[in-house]
Amino acid sequence: MKLSLDRIYRAHVRDLSRFLLFLCRDPHTAEDLVQETFFRAYLHLEQYRGGSVKSWLFSIAYRAYLDHYRKHRRVVVKEQRFFAGLSAEPAQPDALIVWEEIREIVRLLHHLPEKQRYAVLLHDIHGLSQAEAASVMNVATSHFKVLLFRGRQAIRRRKAGEHDGRTER
Repeated sequence: MKLSLDRIYRAHVRDLSRFLLFLCRDPHTAEDLVQETFFRAYLHLEQYRGGSVKSWLFSIAYRAYLDHYRKHRRVVVKEQRFFAGLSAEPAQPDALIVWEEIREIVRLLHHLPEKQRYAVLLHDIHGLSQAEAASVMNVATSHFKVLLFRGRQAIRRRKAGEHDGRTER
């Protein structure tokens, strides 16, 4: 089967963008990492051995994120408040509701330990099978199932705590 990078890009760019945005929490960095992911995919397209293209791309994206994180973890932006005052055009009411729901999901996910967060993101948000997601994370499928279970359980506990009027921190 001859893979067309253009078709692959159109089919998976949105999922990869969302995944990387969840990981790095910065839209500009996520966009850069999406470009890096497809660049790496282009370089290694001949080495693709079949299977799920989506899980292959998510593996590349995850490793691009880890490389970026390792490279930039010592860089500190000191004037972040300057950029916080800049905003896009005013949002429409429907967009605000969707945005609030997304913010709630992101907030809940970011309270999880890193590996549990990735497990929930890959399987529940991006629809990868447990085997594919385990491959992306480079863990055994049985370990992935444990991470996914614990992540879901932590989200349920946190939501229940908020509904009871207490917040777990």
